[in-house]
Amino acid sequence: MENKKYPLIFVVEDNSVYNKLIVSHLHSHKLTRVETFASGEECLKNLQLKPDIIIQDYLLEGINGLDVLKATKKRFPSTEFIFLSGQDSIEVAINSMKYGAYDYIVKDQFALKKLTDKIKRIMITQELITNNKRYKMGITLFILALAAIALVIISLTIFFPKTFSILGN
Repeated sequence: MENKKYPLIFVVEDNSVYNKLIVSHLHSHKLTRVETFASGEECLKNLQLKPDIIIQDYLLEGINGLDVLKATKKRFPSTEFIFLSGQDSIEVAINSMKYGAYDYIVKDQFALKKLTDKIKRIMITQELITNNKRYKMGITLFILALAAIALVIISLTIFFPKTFSILGN
């Protein structure tokens, strides 16, 4: 995630009223870096912006949500995908998850709340992944520093045995 506190979110929804409702809801939760698109094709044309999260309607005119998911994951595997769809089908939901969607939310009265909860989870997970990488890098650098110090000490005792004698002779 490029900007952990303010992820770039793409909203792909052909219903302009629902599109505006999603954006308004996201803004009310301080998620302000939002780009909206009415079609999957428009979304794919703008992938160079490197979205962190894509909120995608499953059924759209032209290219469907699953095709957008597959194309996006090929270019940017770390982009998270949340389907927000009227399709209340377990098969569709499982199929989308199989191809790498983070979640599948059915449009209902709780959909927007679920959506912001999922986005927060994504952000927390990404932060934990970043912190874990930093921790591993710190441990690696510490071990390398210790190895370098040990190598210097060993070298000094070999090249200057009288000055740096370990046995005190």
